[in-house]
Amino acid sequence: MRKSVRYFIVGIIATAIVVAIVLLTTPHERRLRAEDILARYQKDVEYGRLTISYPLDETLFPPEIAAPTFQWEDNSGSDMWLISINFQDEKGRMNILASKSGWTPEQRQWHTIKKRSLEKDAEVTILGINRQSPAKIASASRIRIRTSKDEVGAPLFYREVNLPFVDAVKDPSRIRWRFGDISSLRQPPIVLENMPVCGNCHSFSKGGDILAMDVDYANSKGSYVITRTAEEMVLATSDIITWNDYKKGDGEQTFGLLSQVSPDGRFVVSTVKDKSVFVPMPPLAFSQLFFPVKGILCTYDSQARTFESLPGADDPQYVQSNPAWSPDGGHIVFARAKAYNLKDTEGKGKVLLTREECKEFTEEGKPFVFDLYRIPFNNGKGGTPEPIEGASNNGMSNFFAKYSPDGKWIIFCKAKSYMLLQPDSELYIIPAEGGKARRLRANTSRMNSWHSFSPNGKWLVFSTKAYSDYTQLALTHIDRQGISTPAILLEHFTAADRAANIPEFVNVKPTAIKKISEEFLNDYSFVRAGNEFFKAGDTNNAIQEYKRALELNPNNAEAHLRLGFLMYNARQKYKEGMAHYNQALKANPSDPRIHHDLGMALLHQRQFDEAIKHLSEALRRMPNGLDKQYNPVNMHFNFGLALTFAGRSEEAIIHFAEVVRLDPNNVDARYNLGQAMIRQGKPEDAIEHLQVVVRLKPDNADAHFALGVGLAGGGQHDEAIKHWSQAIQLKPDFTGAHSNLGIALARQGKLNDATEHWLHVIRIEPNNAEVHYRLANAFASLGKLDEAIEHCSKAVQIKPEIDTSPRLHDLLGMNYARSGRFQEAVQSARKAADLARAAGQEILAQQIESRIELYKQNKP
Repeated sequence: MRKSVRYFIVGIIATAIVVAIVLLTTPHERRLRAEDILARYQKDVEYGRLTISYPLDETLFPPEIAAPTFQWEDNSGSDMWLISINFQDEKGRMNILASKSGWTPEQRQWHTIKKRSLEKDAEVTILGINRQSPAKIASASRIRIRTSKDEVGAPLFYREVNLPFVDAVKDPSRIRWRFGDISSLRQPPIVLENMPVCGNCHSFSKGGDILAMDVDYANSKGSYVITRTAEEMVLATSDIITWNDYKKGDGEQTFGLLSQVSPDGRFVVSTVKDKSVFVPMPPLAFSQLFFPVKGILCTYDSQARTFESLPGADDPQYVQSNPAWSPDGGHIVFARAKAYNLKDTEGKGKVLLTREECKEFTEEGKPFVFDLYRIPFNNGKGGTPEPIEGASNNGMSNFFAKYSPDGKWIIFCKAKSYMLLQPDSELYIIPAEGGKARRLRANTSRMNSWHSFSPNGKWLVFSTKAYSDYTQLALTHIDRQGISTPAILLEHFTAADRAANIPEFVNVKPTAIKKISEEFLNDYSFVRAGNEFFKAGDTNNAIQEYKRALELNPNNAEAHLRLGFLMYNARQKYKEGMAHYNQALKANPSDPRIHHDLGMALLHQRQFDEAIKHLSEALRRMPNGLDKQYNPVNMHFNFGLALTFAGRSEEAIIHFAEVVRLDPNNVDARYNLGQAMIRQGKPEDAIEHLQVVVRLKPDNADAHFALGVGLAGGGQHDEAIKHWSQAIQLKPDFTGAHSNLGIALARQGKLNDATEHWLHVIRIEPNNAEVHYRLANAFASLGKLDEAIEHCSKAVQIKPEIDTSPRLHDLLGMNYARSGRFQEAVQSARKAADLARAAGQEILAQQIESRIELYKQNKP
């Protein structure tokens, strides 16, 4: 099955017509029916004006995207709308009544829409009516949408910035980075935040294994971090370079903006010896003005750890900036313009210019335009720069070039002037070798910039301000001819108070990056060192590093957590381990890992109620787990065990069932789930799970035994006998299987076979009163008086209260009488009669009394 189709499968839910009708409040309104409204609608009739503002006509959606919000504007006086979707199949329309001018399909509806519109148009008609005059259609409009077979196939990494720009500069800790998939129903998780220094442009290598980012560190605006991607990433001192190291002796400072890592991750190219207009502006939406007016391109070789200017892009007469690599790393495209010295600038070492220094641009409106040039990289040796046809000498500013992953196309931004954050910025596409530029259909009405191709080259993400002053992300499909489709807004990607920019598709799993921390040589540095030893299984060195972290910061929760784990589990120093767990919890009570590990220790100590409290909190705080150590399968399983040990089988069933949902072949979960169901009196439900266990683990004697219990509880005694017999074959001294098999055989009248199994139990467990008593009954039925008396006596000696069977003593009386021992027969029969009456069996008691009279007459 192709992965693109899998996105449309929703459990076992049928894909029949889905009709979701908004409930109306008055009796009159409840009479409204979609079918009645549609019956009155005629396509060729002009109705009042209704404009569907989103999505646009002929919008193409990727198969994995979350549901959009359909939006429309209606000035006809309508206060109720019918959304009717007609598909190119024979399953009928989907109809929805809405009381607001916006509708977001429910998840099931959206899956149905995508499935039924896969590579086929679906016509969406919106009809407006007034509830006071429901017989009349007041307005109407329709669009066509379609779902592509082409997946996006990669998550997005992007930055969220608070506005206005000047506030973000004052407090960079409010800037944050998110990473997530377009299929998510929620906003992608924050992976980096609270960084006390500014972080700017970022880029990834082609394989997504290298992240490179502008950062401010050690008072150097030219600092740059290059690090490997991982679920838990730390921007450490060892990963930081500074572009100021290029020709450091000349005293000229560098900002190093708009850097890009090479596809193979070895090189980074950036603008150095730069000077830029980088100033705040009044409007909230466009609250900064940025473009370089001076600078050359420089490359950093991460293997040789050297900086070199890039010939062909290092001419000081020009500003050369905004580089982009070809997919094979063979060429670099960059923006170039004549370098400019502003009239009012002060000091050659100044990198960023003030608003006053830039008044030629900010107040006088002086234009500044860029052309796109290409040079061969040539392993850092560069070459002759060539203007790119269609993106140069056109009277416009051309910038932010991006190659398609197959190297066939270049998409770039074009605006009247300048570079970043231009209201009139639009996206254009040209052949990679140059040619006629074509405007993308996806362009929105206000600012289109910061674009990135998906790794498969089928989709392009970009930033737009068409719908909000706070920049949002949009998506468009790019086909083989370089034709784009109307923009899809990634509505749930941005918070209402943040602008999203610098989006980049990363060729990794959506869970590949979970947290990025900015740390230098402090207590966390030693924690990271300890973590590496921890992963390698080096307990001694790990403990040493965690203790060093605590010397710097006695309240480091991570160090306490790891020490707690190692002391408790690796060293078996339970008291010391618990002390660290409790210190970790005190330092960071919201960390679910601490609750989990503490809960597991308490479970080990059989403090079940306390264990349940912490394991429950861990699940509440990380319901989807965190990593391999804290994964939802193990977390639910361990919580189920704790509940089981606490005698809360009904609750345990929920968590074992969740493990089975996540991991259908988890035999431990299915075994415990089956056992819990049997304890809850649901043997039929248990059978399915225990059958899976014996299928996957046919040599598991315990599983065969448990399945036998379930089958017997469900009335399938012959099948139960087979599995108990199999359990005994696998484990000959399995007393539980022998005992149950004996009971089953006795019920079939096979008393001799039953006694063999029970006698086997007694040889292993001589004080098993229940089995002695069963043997007494069996031998009495078989007429073996001495054996019956022997086992009855032993059972009563071990457990006096077990002697409750009138049948046993009645049989003993009969056997005594047959042997001519009438006095003993009377005694046994009287006890049988007493037990029968105690059990409310009066008829049996009277029958026994009749036999007593015979025994008194020495008659058997």
